[in-house]
Amino acid sequence: MKIKNMIEGKKEWRAHMARVKALPKDYQIVYKEIQKYIFKVGTVELGDSTDLLSGIVDFFEEGAALGKGVLEVTGSDVATFCDDLIKNSTIRTNKKI
Repeated sequence: MKIKNMIEGKKEWRAHMARVKALPKDYQIVYKEIQKYIFKVGTVELGDSTDLLSGIVDFFEEGAALGKGVLEVTGSDVATFCDDLIKNSTIRTNKKI
């Protein structure tokens, strides 16, 4: 990976995290838990991961703009929400099946 790409990726990540920090506190907490869950389940391909996490922020921004609580947006079972999000993503794990 070229240094230019690394720097650009870092800028994009910082901008992404700034969007997360602009969300209401309850949304931030759930976002961080979703992020941990996604990275714990397996390594989501980089492009998929960025798109997936950005999509979650988009979704959360819309919910917050409508005045909805985060659990109204995700449902009360956040783990199921996460599973539904990643079921169509390319995931690599170190586990042998």
